Amino acid sequence: MTAAESLPATVVTLKPRHALPFFKHHPWVFAGAIRSVQGDPQPGDEVVLHTHEGEFIARGLFNPHSQIRVRLYSWDQTESLDRTFWKARLQSAFQLRVALFGQVGDVTAFRLVNSEADGLSGLTVDRYDRWLSVQFTSLAIALRQELLIELLVELAQPAGIVLKTEKGLREAEGMEITDGLLWGEPPPRPLTVVEHGLKWEVDLTEGQKTGGYLDQRDNRRALARYVHGHRVLDVFCYTGGFGLGALVWGGASEVVAVDSSEAALQLAQRNAELNRVADRWRCVRSDGFKALETLRDAGEQFDTVVLDPPKLTRTRAALPQALRAYHSLNRLAVSVLKPGGLLVTCSCSGLVTREDFEQMLADVAIQSGRDLRIIEVRGAAPDHPVSPFCPENEYLKCYVCHVA
Repeated sequence: MTAAESLPATVVTLKPRHALPFFKHHPWVFAGAIRSVQGDPQPGDEVVLHTHEGEFIARGLFNPHSQIRVRLYSWDQTESLDRTFWKARLQSAFQLRVALFGQVGDVTAFRLVNSEADGLSGLTVDRYDRWLSVQFTSLAIALRQELLIELLVELAQPAGIVLKTEKGLREAEGMEITDGLLWGEPPPRPLTVVEHGLKWEVDLTEGQKTGGYLDQRDNRRALARYVHGHRVLDVFCYTGGFGLGALVWGGASEVVAVDSSEAALQLAQRNAELNRVADRWRCVRSDGFKALETLRDAGEQFDTVVLDPPKLTRTRAALPQALRAYHSLNRLAVSVLKPGGLLVTCSCSGLVTREDFEQMLADVAIQSGRDLRIIEVRGAAPDHPVSPFCPENEYLKCYVCHVA
């Protein structure tokens, strides 16, 4: 069989002058870039992408319900997106994590598959001890659930696999899927994992994201270098990440942990007890902005303030509003920070660029009359790699700042 004969029947043709990003291996083909679609491809069907002149670019999967009309996976004209293909991609992703974490067991929760960065656009897999938490962000990948679960069981040998779906993605991708157990034994609730000697209880059934914030692992460790003896305010603490790291690894004197979720705070309290630091731990249930205003008005001061808010925008239209919110949040944080204190401020909004975030910090420094110096610029942990072909995946920004 020739390469041409092995191609799928459906051809997606680009508009003139739209091909360059895809020759450079960007995996997302938006509807606005497409001139025509041959035939009547169904959701999840394999297609080939051509220039307007009929030149082959790549193979991908089709979704008529999404603005990302085609997700690209292979730039090899002879390579079909079959079981062999998906298995090879998963094996490559797993090999990186073995290289990062080995078999020591010092970290028992980490990302196994990071979507575009691992050549598997639309699939995220996190490992929590003996369980896998899977997230589908693409309809075409969700339609291959049976095959992918079979491969994950074969390669990772988990006790069980659960599905978690990010808010809004079902609608954006036209997916009809239900979160819950996909295979094997249900995970215990809560499930205990280990991170460099620190023990965490996570809830893979009701927790946020895939169960925890694994991307901040190394940033929690970085904070610990600075906070010995500090009074720390951890805003949007979720289950305690930064605050507990500051106590267990860094020797902080006290942590005040703020979150609006009672369930998250209950887990955070248990995590403090699990790690024997509950005597230096205090939970406050409140919206982060309101908590900072209350602390400011009460004249409270901290040696370190950590801000790790949820995603503040999902659309470009809402970006200006999100930047105003980040400015307000950081201005409030500075107002409760002692001179010479440490501000650790994060954004997981992918549409907010580092340039945007640094300009926001500059404006906060000017308007507050404080001298702010960035001493570390950080991102996600290395089990969350970024594809050079899809820089949009570099969503997490973490700045460690000295505030005089």
